[in-house]
Amino acid sequence: MEKIRGFLKRKNVVFSAKRYFIDGMSAMAQGLFCTLLVGTILNTIGQQFHIGFLNAMIVTIGKVTTNDPAAVALPDFLKYVFSGTITQVTGPNEVSIGYTIGGLCSAMVGPAMAVAIGSALQAPPMVLFSLIGVGFATNAMGGAGGPLAVFFVAIIAAEIGKLVSKETKIDILVTPIVTTLAGIGIAALIAAPIGAAANAVGRFIMWATELQPFLMGILVSVAVGMALTLPISSAAICAALGLTGLAGGAAVAGCCAQMVGFAVMSFRENRWGGLAAQGIGTSMLQMPNILRNPRTWIPPTLASAITGPIATCLFRLQMNGAPVSSGMGTCGLVGQIGVWTGWTNPSEAALAHGAAAISPTAMDWIGLVLISFVLPAVLTWLIALPLRKLGWIKDGDLDLHL
Repeated sequence: MEKIRGFLKRKNVVFSAKRYFIDGMSAMAQGLFCTLLVGTILNTIGQQFHIGFLNAMIVTIGKVTTNDPAAVALPDFLKYVFSGTITQVTGPNEVSIGYTIGGLCSAMVGPAMAVAIGSALQAPPMVLFSLIGVGFATNAMGGAGGPLAVFFVAIIAAEIGKLVSKETKIDILVTPIVTTLAGIGIAALIAAPIGAAANAVGRFIMWATELQPFLMGILVSVAVGMALTLPISSAAICAALGLTGLAGGAAVAGCCAQMVGFAVMSFRENRWGGLAAQGIGTSMLQMPNILRNPRTWIPPTLASAITGPIATCLFRLQMNGAPVSSGMGTCGLVGQIGVWTGWTNPSEAALAHGAAAISPTAMDWIGLVLISFVLPAVLTWLIALPLRKLGWIKDGDLDLHL
């Protein structure tokens, strides 16, 4: 047993909830952001502002067989892998797929997530690069729940790769072959069931939110908002569950309540630097202060419990962009861009649940601004006032030492 422990330590294989579920999931969200989310934003900007080079098909890749060569959309089995457009029928049952800049970014979401997770697990270079193929294959096999499948498979493949790395004189062959075969083999066994399970949970949450918008508005808003402030990734959770529609809108509300709420509530301590760091950065910066005084978490959390049902019941705010946007709040204004994208160009995940492009009304814009910025700021500040008078929150409790 001691020899095994020593071997695992030498290989930097650490069975840790922090490494897997905090570091790994946070890295996964970054991979999602840099590919799927950026690609969606670039496509939307190109379409809405008629920017030629963003709309241009810059690459046409291969030939894909389909039973419907006249189709104008990708076959179902490719929806969650490729983000291109069928541009040409090249032969019987064969079509070419063209990609915009944004489409190419989105198509690389599986590899990006896998490599990001491997990096968080401190995988050596040969293992890290081998995860590119593993991530692509796993995301494809996982379908709509591909991100969650990639999360688990990438962790297992990375750890297996680390175990064999530099153990032989032909490491340049052994490490990538073992990592690739182990990862794709495991994906073949578990990716589809994991993807189906994640998709089912996401569908249930969205169905329940449509059925009970008030109660689920509170639950989703509070839960996702708290996940954003905790050292885990709310964005990765929303992406894994494919959270869009009203449930996505409630998630956006909860995240905004935490970020804007903490930014405004701590303004006396952190001034403008803190306002920007938390308001368009992350409320996770407050986690050390929350651990020292958990009562500081009460105002933004209660604010999210209020703004969530307002979003679902009053404004019917839907987030039909890329599901990852549901868990981003005001971070880089990604949540708001996601809502706007969903209005004009719903994501594949949203379309699969019945979403359709709309022309936003003045009420839609008012709802987005109120839910994202105004209500979180006002409600959190008002809720914090009596807590400060009671001494539950004292001056300096929210200081970020910026």
